[in-house]
Amino acid sequence: MQTTNTTQSWGWPARALHWSIAAVILFQLGLGLYMTDFVSDTARQFSLFQLHKSWGFVVFCLAVLRVAWRLANRRSPRLPAETPRWQAIASHASHGLLYLLILVMPLSGWVMSAASPTQDYLGIENSVFGLFAMPDPWVPGVRSVAEAAEAVHAWSAWIMIAILALHLAAALKHHFVDRDDILKRMSWGR
Repeated sequence: MQTTNTTQSWGWPARALHWSIAAVILFQLGLGLYMTDFVSDTARQFSLFQLHKSWGFVVFCLAVLRVAWRLANRRSPRLPAETPRWQAIASHASHGLLYLLILVMPLSGWVMSAASPTQDYLGIENSVFGLFAMPDPWVPGVRSVAEAAEAVHAWSAWIMIAILALHLAAALKHHFVDRDDILKRMSWGR
């Protein structure tokens, strides 16, 4: 099993990080929608928010690892030679946006929570699975910062959903229509 990326396939660390982040992001998107739109019980919603914050921290850590691994392993599988230029540009742009969003979403969520005056008023810490508290540089809270971060977080979630749908559609097109190895090399390797 290859460790480093090559021009033919992704190494197992890149694949493991890709699928781990994908799983947690999908869970987080579903949990975020569920807790904000379908849960009315305040106590239940509070516990779901705490869970969402904790998994957001995990996403951020995995994203930092993914970016570090990508920078340390600059080689990447090439697109098939017959790929139209516009698809290559779209592929690079969507991947860049995904990298940006997997960093922006947890950061904006943390800023939103840390800057919330309500959180400080109630004495709530941004705890990660009850193990440790994240820093809170906005004591006693700044409502305008919290509201701006909330807007960034919400818009980032909707953009993430759209980009992930496009990403999935493109991967399936490559696999079932073009019959190339794009999906295979990110799944089980080449």
